Amino acid sequence: MVSFSPSRTFRAMMTCAVVLFGSLCHAQQVFKVTAIPDESPTELARKAEPLVKYLEKTLGMKVEFTPVTDYAASVEALANKQVDMAWYGGFTFVQANIRSGGKAVPIVQRAEDEKFRSVFITSDPTIKSLADLKGKNVSFGSQSSTSGHLMPRSYLMQANIDPDKDFKRVAYSGAHDATIAAVAAGKVEAGALNVSVWEKFVADGKVDTSKVKVIYTTPGYYDYNWTVHADMPLALREKLTKAFLDLSPATAEGKEILDLQRASKFIPTKADNYKGIEQAARGAGLLK
Repeated sequence: MVSFSPSRTFRAMMTCAVVLFGSLCHAQQVFKVTAIPDESPTELARKAEPLVKYLEKTLGMKVEFTPVTDYAASVEALANKQVDMAWYGGFTFVQANIRSGGKAVPIVQRAEDEKFRSVFITSDPTIKSLADLKGKNVSFGSQSSTSGHLMPRSYLMQANIDPDKDFKRVAYSGAHDATIAAVAAGKVEAGALNVSVWEKFVADGKVDTSKVKVIYTTPGYYDYNWTVHADMPLALREKLTKAFLDLSPATAEGKEILDLQRASKFIPTKADNYKGIEQAARGAGLLK
């Protein structure tokens, strides 16, 4: 005769429940990705969709794109491990690295980000150089933008132009596409933004280049990257890095993702690449 033990049965049930719960948790693990909001929410979502699908297949887990309201929120999200990976500009990476106590790890960048550039645009035919911006209303993008504020400001200061003293008004549009719109609509007489967004607008016919023109293109500098938290397991970090490096324009999937990311390919990167950005930020008084 088999004896019935309530306590033994209860323990067995609890063990099964724990195992089942653990399995479900593992099965439902979500890899969260965010990006600085340097373009409109619809454009960011459009760019993220095929990349998310590719990473889901490659990593073998659910991947979610989590938008944020502003640049500061993207810094906090990674520093507090609310997301697993973030698309940062060089300056935002520096901010995230400082905020996380040195635990932000850039893993890859586009080949184009080794020598990224910013452009100054205007709809005013009397403005032909940086010096002509004095006394004008000029827009940057977000205050935390590398290519839409920090580096343009840095090159202005190298040309002995202090935006806060020499411009009639300094505006912040919040995003690169918004800067183009502000200049085209005559809300400001000039603006600074990243060259990639400008070239995309020109290629798509979204800006009338007979009215809005580039007056200055900056020298190259390191910019955007994909960054993870240092606490991410090394095996996952390596798998993620390989997923980006394996993207090729020779495949339909790779071409779609690379085209949307405005990249010819992804290459490895490291924190030391952004020391120049940090120095520029401190020189411009944007980091204390």
